[in-house]
Amino acid sequence: MDSRNERLYDKANFLAVFTIVYNFIEGAVSMLMGASDETLALFGFGVDSFIEVVSAAGIWHMLQRIRKNKGETRDEFERRALRITGGSFYVLAAGLAVTAAMNIYLKHKPETTVWGIIISLASISFMWFLIQAKTKVGKRLNSPAILADAACSRACLYLSLVLLAASVGYELTGIGYLDAIGALLIAWLSWKEGRESFAKAKGRSCGCCCGQTG
Repeated sequence: MDSRNERLYDKANFLAVFTIVYNFIEGAVSMLMGASDETLALFGFGVDSFIEVVSAAGIWHMLQRIRKNKGETRDEFERRALRITGGSFYVLAAGLAVTAAMNIYLKHKPETTVWGIIISLASISFMWFLIQAKTKVGKRLNSPAILADAACSRACLYLSLVLLAASVGYELTGIGYLDAIGALLIAWLSWKEGRESFAKAKGRSCGCCCGQTG
């Protein structure tokens, strides 16, 4: 491997590790503040971030193998991580949907969604940076796996936009069910991510990541 590609893989590895660390911190803060402020959308966003840590670990593992043998195939570790990720997304989607429906029925209102605004803005900034950086590295290395990782970061960006819209909407209007609607949208996006994770585990291409069975 020439020095130019070596530097690019170093950067790809850094971006993967950064994604893992950032999602872990984001998940912890979001769940803590979501529970404290009784905002379901923020709490669900936090759980989603923790699930993304497992997915990102699979990507990091793949990058190590690509770097060593240049083969963009999935091994059993990655498939298992993807199945765990997919199942977790499905459980999260179901839990959010049921709880959101109950909150709408009970007319529950969060104490505040200010933290949802702050966290979503921070997430949008970091995800935008990761999307641009991963896409640039992926194109230079002609790596479908790294480009697919950029697509995963784009999915996280969409989740952040949903959280921002729900949080701002509640702060401006005080309408309680906007938080529940935000949670339902996060549940829908989580269900889609779960479906894509199982598709990836089987080696099928999808909107988030792509790869082949190995």
